[in-house]
Amino acid sequence: MALRKLSAVLVRTHTPGNLGSAARVAKNFGVSDLRLVEPAAAPDEDSLRLASGADDLLARLRRFPDLTSSVADFDAVVATSSLRGRDEQRFLTLAELPGFLAELGQDARTAFVFGPERSGLTEEERSRASACLRLPSHPDFPTLNVSHAMAAVLAVARMSEEPEAPAGDPGEWAAARDVEGAIEHWDRALDAIGFYDTGHRDRSLRAWRKIVAGRPLSAREAAILRGVANRVMVALRLRKDPSLR
Repeated sequence: MALRKLSAVLVRTHTPGNLGSAARVAKNFGVSDLRLVEPAAAPDEDSLRLASGADDLLARLRRFPDLTSSVADFDAVVATSSLRGRDEQRFLTLAELPGFLAELGQDARTAFVFGPERSGLTEEERSRASACLRLPSHPDFPTLNVSHAMAAVLAVARMSEEPEAPAGDPGEWAAARDVEGAIEHWDRALDAIGFYDTGHRDRSLRAWRKIVAGRPLSAREAAILRGVANRVMVALRLRKDPSLR
């Protein structure tokens, strides 16, 4: 039985040793794609010691300048956090994770995103995910070591393995870059119709991103969103200049 296509993305990891521990956990659960978002620590002797047999993963660790580029080729992006849901974004518990992955189907490429040791992911970073996975840590000491968080999440994710994708698989999922492209189209359309005239463009766009990207989108759904935004722009141009008809 083929394993799910899971990847781990570490955002601004401060401690070199955590890179080694994360590489070992990734290899424990059959994850061969480990990515790092800058600025982040560089592997050192401590990393190699803690990798303990996962040196190959540590050597292949891919580095990206920002979160958006690091997850652009995934069908679903799951941010991890110890915070409780406070907005429209889809929040999952660990118990709900297997069902979420089953919705995606066996062939969907899924990235789990883990924030820096001291602060976790920002609200902006979490808003770029298909869903946010809340880890049930104690409120008096909520922040987990990144490798411990990875172990908990990947262990539960592997529990969802099925020999076949479930019935009703929607087919090809939209990669994160295509979802972001649809949001950019709508950003231009909303600006053109004066939606941002009251100010707070960044906050409004972040809320719109949560509505659009709050769940995995099929490639067809993303294409429809882009198509509608394009039609809005065309209609506005025709209204301004009827000679274009």
